Amino acid sequence: MQLTRAADFGVRAMVHLASLEPGTRVPLGALSAAADVSPAFLSKVLQRLVRAGYVSSRRGRTGGFALVPREISLTLLDIISALDGLPPLNDCLKTEDACLRRTWCGVYPVWQQAQAQLRALMAAASLDSLVRDTAARRAALGLGPL
Repeated sequence: MQLTRAADFGVRAMVHLASLEPGTRVPLGALSAAADVSPAFLSKVLQRLVRAGYVSSRRGRTGGFALVPREISLTLLDIISALDGLPPLNDCLKTEDACLRRTWCGVYPVWQQAQAQLRALMAAASLDSLVRDTAARRAALGLGPL
């Protein structure tokens, strides 16, 4: 299992946006530099996050991208699901009938449990906690704020 580049870069951008004062708009160029992603690719990723309702965008001189205020805290699973969905650990988990061996295979329940635990771990990782952890790690390395 491997997340797509879009999911990885989208998470980077969301962590950066969440680290700013609420309502702060960031131009695409500055956001792509902060996330270390090409502006063209990040623009496509941000469009998906806008459609999901997690990011707002505005054109013009005072435009840019901003995190949409939410009553509940977004999770890593929310962000990845909005971009690509969580890929299955194994092809036999893609759909209920994807694996003809599932009724008798001893490995199938292990794949199911691992997938469930991964989803639970990502669902427990709030965007707020990712921002705090990133800031703490950067500070420990003397890198300064995001």
